[in-house]
Amino acid sequence: MAFSSLRFLAPVAIAALVTAACGGGSSQPGQAGAPAIVTLDGSSTVFPISEAVAEEFQRANPGTRVTVGISGTGGGFQKFCRAETDISNASRPISASEIAACDKAGVGYVELPVAYDGIAIVVNPKASWIADITVAELKTLWAPEAQGKVTRWSQVRPGWPDREIHLFGAGVDSGTYDYFTEAITGKAKASRGDFTSSEDDNVLVQGVSSDELALGFLPFAYYEENQDKLKLIPVDDGNADNGAGPLLPSAESIRTGTYQPLSRPVFIYVSTKAAVRPEVQKFVDFYLAEADVLVREVSYVGLGPAAYQLVGERFAKRTTGSLFAGAENTVGVTIEQLLAKERAQ
Repeated sequence: MAFSSLRFLAPVAIAALVTAACGGGSSQPGQAGAPAIVTLDGSSTVFPISEAVAEEFQRANPGTRVTVGISGTGGGFQKFCRAETDISNASRPISASEIAACDKAGVGYVELPVAYDGIAIVVNPKASWIADITVAELKTLWAPEAQGKVTRWSQVRPGWPDREIHLFGAGVDSGTYDYFTEAITGKAKASRGDFTSSEDDNVLVQGVSSDELALGFLPFAYYEENQDKLKLIPVDDGNADNGAGPLLPSAESIRTGTYQPLSRPVFIYVSTKAAVRPEVQKFVDFYLAEADVLVREVSYVGLGPAAYQLVGERFAKRTTGSLFAGAENTVGVTIEQLLAKERAQ
């Protein structure tokens, strides 16, 4: 399908293909025949899902145009809290500061989990010296205090080559970066700064695939689309309950949460004001109805029918606020647990 090729274009190329809209996204009143418009922006991780849904929705509803931009999770929330978009794609829950910004601007929202994703640890296929890695070793590599001090692979594990470390990871405005740092270093946005970062996951793929001394992190779906260029590394979280030893991310290990601490839900946030418009209501209903199929088509992990029903109920009731309530630590929390708890209240 067309979205399979679109998802891996650089953001500049996507911008040329996907119209970036502002001002809340509705068509101007009085313009006869003007299409209704639904605007989304935000996470590059969630982009393939939302773009897939947008294409299918527009095919079924030719009178509505859906635009999907990529500003990163943080950049998307900035636009969303200024009421410039109808829906914000996010690869992490909304933060406390973003909640405050939306509250100050009078922007209400409904938080809707739409899929699971895992963060993959990848190296060059020729890096035969590495077969697995522990969470503690990832922290040794990525902690802020590692900058300028942990510079050679032999410093991380005896037996690894006494050669220079080259690291690649998501851009610092990315929700993937926020989640990875929270999971590995214990604090969101806390990491060494001397790594190659990019909001474009293709840059990370290209960097790691051309460097035998490289290690990077990126969404599992992007690894699956580039398996011929990357080597996936099992991660050992040190928790015997999650299985013995290092574990690879997979649809099953991500869905069940056994691939820890690098499994996470991803979201869309819907403006309550925008949700009044019929085209937005119809698009979100379509999104949730088709998500279980479409997320798998773009290599993400579905929540399952029962969970999507609960998410649909959340939207139907216009339940505002975040399931995570701006919590600082969301690592290891499952959507099923949160939705069940909310429903019981």
